[in-house]
Amino acid sequence: MSKLRMPVTEQDHHTGNPKAKIILVEYGDYQCPHCGIAHPFIKRLIKEFGRELFFVFRNFPLQEVHPAAMIAALAAEAANLQGKFWEMHDIIFEHQDSLSANSLLNLAKALGLKLEKFAKDWESKEVISKVENDFEGGIRSGVNGTPSFFINGNQLSSYDESYESLASAVQSLE
Repeated sequence: MSKLRMPVTEQDHHTGNPKAKIILVEYGDYQCPHCGIAHPFIKRLIKEFGRELFFVFRNFPLQEVHPAAMIAALAAEAANLQGKFWEMHDIIFEHQDSLSANSLLNLAKALGLKLEKFAKDWESKEVISKVENDFEGGIRSGVNGTPSFFINGNQLSSYDESYESLASAVQSLE
């Protein structure tokens, strides 16, 4: 079983209780259909486990299989610089079947982002570095596909694209 090699920090995108005893980290790809299936499961876990769960999302764009994954990750990071990471994260997953530079700009507009700043940030070294650092951390942790989950630092091998497999792994730590 692989271990999470890059510890969770304030630079990670996170939601939930930072003092929770359960830390769930996902390495995800916005164009991956399996990540799209997992997305509502994660939202449900966050809602059902409340203060017992701390969730972290890290970018792991598999560009060879998902050509729009990198631009989607960059778009989410650019939205983060305007305080809208989670809104962009969610809306990208909701529209993952039609990802393109144009559609991502339209999503940014729909979220009320300042488009000139968004376009500039989308191509910035800061945003590119964030995605590359997430990806590198995934590689060092043994990630080779998406979604890859780590619970309290240990890679989850029992996820079978069902809410129950995620929930039971989380519940076992309660």
